[in-house]
Amino acid sequence: MQLLLFLILYPILYLISILPFRLLYLFSDFVFVLVYHVFGYRKKVVRANIALALPHLAEKERRRIEKDSYRHLCDMFLEMIKTMTISVKDIERRFVFKNLEVYQDLEKKGKSVALMCAHYASYEWVISINSRSNFIGYAIYKRINNKYFDDLVKKIRSRFKAELITTKQAVITIESNEAKGIKGLYGFASDQSPQVKRKTYWSSFMGIEVPVHTGAEMLAKRFDMTVVFLKVKKVKRGFYEAELELLSDNAVVVPDYQITETFLRKVEDQIREAPEFYLWTHKRWKHKGKNKLVN
Repeated sequence: MQLLLFLILYPILYLISILPFRLLYLFSDFVFVLVYHVFGYRKKVVRANIALALPHLAEKERRRIEKDSYRHLCDMFLEMIKTMTISVKDIERRFVFKNLEVYQDLEKKGKSVALMCAHYASYEWVISINSRSNFIGYAIYKRINNKYFDDLVKKIRSRFKAELITTKQAVITIESNEAKGIKGLYGFASDQSPQVKRKTYWSSFMGIEVPVHTGAEMLAKRFDMTVVFLKVKKVKRGFYEAELELLSDNAVVVPDYQITETFLRKVEDQIREAPEFYLWTHKRWKHKGKNKLVN
């Protein structure tokens, strides 16, 4: 069944990926009508998330953000498909690093780099940094259930010198690389909602107490990695700018959770600046109010 589904969908995805950007975004407009107006994909989740995170805004403004976020979601989904065939030159032109020299200077220090980012703007095209990196790029991801699509995603990322590793593989991979003297650039999307356990770290995110991923910080401490934050801005449709901000070049001496807290505050600033580019479909606040129940 998995193979059959892959064989049916792959030709469609490929045809979408070779569309010129002008036609791609016309198609995105059509997909938006289906996703938002016809099917209402996760509309209740999105509406509840925006109301929780931005309660100070008027209802009319929240609805505008809601609609714009769906338009961006459709664009980003099709841009992900476009990655199947887009050239390195084209993606570098569309996803620009304003201060790449910050990262290049960090490489010269000979320490692996933990890159923390959020599900904001175009987190998929961050892979374009790998073509300008001397380190091997690794993205921590959640494995796709369909193994054929999972292999496809890995193949796409490999075009941009990026390797995908699961959360479980991260520690083993980093440990092995460091033992061999191999330096890596490890990408962490650290704004997701983790599973709640007794030792889970909780913090305020957009004014709401939630469980927080601390893996990037703890791995940086364990393996003495430099930590940077990637701030992404959507300039216009299909074009993004990114800035790298140093969070710590000596994570070992930073008090526990301070790096994570700094990251969260920076993500909040991004959201408040242009909330329509955040991925509101995630159930980011699903565990709110549960802290006292598990501790």
